[in-house]
Amino acid sequence: MKILSHFTTFFFLCIIVALVAYLDSPYSFIHSGYSYSTSEPAVAQPVDVEPPTDVPVLENRLDSVKQMDGYYVEIYQEYEVYYDEEGNVVKRDPTSKTESVRYWDEP
Repeated sequence: MKILSHFTTFFFLCIIVALVAYLDSPYSFIHSGYSYSTSEPAVAQPVDVEPPTDVPVLENRLDSVKQMDGYYVEIYQEYEVYYDEEGNVVKRDPTSKTESVRYWDEP
């Protein structure tokens, strides 16, 4: 009797797991209104658009080097750099972001 009880419990657990897996799958009746694959392949159309030239490139430049409490501290300033088509710098604007790197000064 005990074996039959364990078998029935296991059987109902399998049925519940199978039902949950079916309901979670894209083939269940719950998801029948949604299309998961297209019947026609998508075709990409080429577009002749030039990329914008006024997009800045972010660069970090060394601003200063200080010696503080036995450390060398390098302070870097971030700049927005604008280039023209030939690669020449058109404009360089500093941002408010700075970063510092500390190095131990061994005597």
